Amino acid sequence: MRKFFPILMLAFVSLFIFSCDNSDDVVVDNTVYAQVRDVTGSFNSTNNYRLTQGLDIPTTTVVLVYRNVGSGSGSNAIWQLIPKTFYLDDNVSFPANRELDYNFDFTTQDVEIRTEANFNQSSQMTNAEMAQYLNNQTFRIVLIPGSSAKGTSTVDRNDYNAVIKYYNLNDSNVPLTKVN
Repeated sequence: MRKFFPILMLAFVSLFIFSCDNSDDVVVDNTVYAQVRDVTGSFNSTNNYRLTQGLDIPTTTVVLVYRNVGSGSGSNAIWQLIPKTFYLDDNVSFPANRELDYNFDFTTQDVEIRTEANFNQSSQMTNAEMAQYLNNQTFRIVLIPGSSAKGTSTVDRNDYNAVIKYYNLNDSNVPLTKVN
């Protein structure tokens, strides 16, 4: 009996080790694929300082929006995650401490990108500021599956290149939509 006890104990412990395997706890949503889309347009009083892009967005998707802050395009572009606040230079003709915010909202049907300010955007910006912050702005919308193991990762979402690499996205030929 003494010789069988270690073997019986080993079999008993093996049963618990096998039953505690967590590999079946990972949920992968195979219906949602990471995608990238560019949107370009100008913010003005006619469109209430909003750009809207229609998209089919599943409820489990994480939506990230980046603004092209460089003069380059393609691999030379510099993408900055929004929401983002810009503090505009004080100007004798305009109020002090002007703040311009980029923000976005989304539903399962669209993404709306907007600017908000603590001043009148149509009359209290210089032409250079309008050209830099309102006219011909390009945004990159990145949709990533939120229910996959990677969707809950610790990838730095502020770093556009890290997100693209982590989700293995091809951003060499991104569809562009001009919204106004």
